[in-house]
Amino acid sequence: MTPVDLVLIGRNEGARLVASLASVMGPARRVVYVDSGSDDGSVDAARLAGAEVVLLDTSVPFTAARARNVGFARLVETGDTAPYVQFIDGDCTLVNGWIDAGAAHLDAHPETAMVTGWRSEIAPDASIYNRLCDWEWHRPAGPILACGGDMMVRAEVFRTLGGFDPTVIAAEDDEFCTRMRKAGWVLERLPQEMTRHDAAMHGFGQWWQRAVRTGHGFAQVGHLHPEYFLTERTRVYVYGLALPLLVLASIVMPVLVLPPLAAYGYNFLRTRRGLLIEGVASDRVTPFAALLTLSKLPNMIGVAKFHWRRLRGRKMQIIEYK
Repeated sequence: MTPVDLVLIGRNEGARLVASLASVMGPARRVVYVDSGSDDGSVDAARLAGAEVVLLDTSVPFTAARARNVGFARLVETGDTAPYVQFIDGDCTLVNGWIDAGAAHLDAHPETAMVTGWRSEIAPDASIYNRLCDWEWHRPAGPILACGGDMMVRAEVFRTLGGFDPTVIAAEDDEFCTRMRKAGWVLERLPQEMTRHDAAMHGFGQWWQRAVRTGHGFAQVGHLHPEYFLTERTRVYVYGLALPLLVLASIVMPVLVLPPLAAYGYNFLRTRRGLLIEGVASDRVTPFAALLTLSKLPNMIGVAKFHWRRLRGRKMQIIEYK
C-alpha cells in the first residue's frame, strides 16, 4: 500500500487532541502536529504521543490554512514526503481503515487529486447545534466541488498549487479545492467513514459565532473566486441584509414589515419541506429549519466583517466559536 503522511493541526483542543493523536499514530507513516498558540498542554501531549511538533510563529495571524501549509513544509524539509498526505483537525479522530481506503482509491485513479470521506459528530445528541453539524457533514459520495479540511491529497498536487491560501480564515478548504478543480483535477468523496468530529457546541452563542465565520468564508472565497458561493452570498444579501433593512424601515412605514415577514416565513417552510424530503427526523426538522433560516443574519455579519477588513487593509483574524 502506498504510504501516507499526516498533518494534524490544533489550538487548545485538550482531550480532543489526545483522542485525535491516539487515532492517527499508527495508520499514518509520519505525523506532524502543528500548534497554533495553545496554552492547555497540547504541545506536550503531541510530543508524548510521538508526533513531530511544529509551533507556529505567534507574530503572524493564525489560520488553519497556514498551519496545514507549515505542516506540509515540515514533511518536505526532510526530503522524504509520502506520495499522499492526509490532513485532519485536532477536534477529529480518524476512523480505522480510512487511510488504506483513501490511498487505494488514489492509487487506482490517477486523475483524482484528492479524496475525502464521511465525517460525523462524536456526540450528535449533546445539543441541537451538534445535531445540525452532524446533518451538514453527511453529503453524497462521488465527484464533488469541495470538502472540509479533512482530506487526503496527492503531495505533488499540493506542492504544485502552493497549498492552502494562508490568508483565508474560513472555507480555506473550499478555496483550495476550487484551485484543484480549475487545474483540471477530479475531487471525490468516498462512501467510507473518515473522521469523527467533536463540534462541542452547547450554546446559541457558539452557533452564532460559527455562522459568522461561515459568512466570512462566503465573502472571502467569493472575492477570490466570484463564481463560487454565489448562491450562498445571494441568499445572505437577501435574507441577512435587504429584508432586515425593510424591517427597520417599517418603523417609519409599518406596512413595510409585511413583505420581509412573509419572505422569512416562506423560507422557513421551504427549508423545512426540503429537510423532510432529505429524511431528517420529524423531531429535528423544525429547529433545523429555524436555525438555517436565522443563520443568514450572522452570515451577513461575517460578510460585512470580511469587507470591512479588506477595505481597511486589515489582516484577517480567525473567528473561533469554542
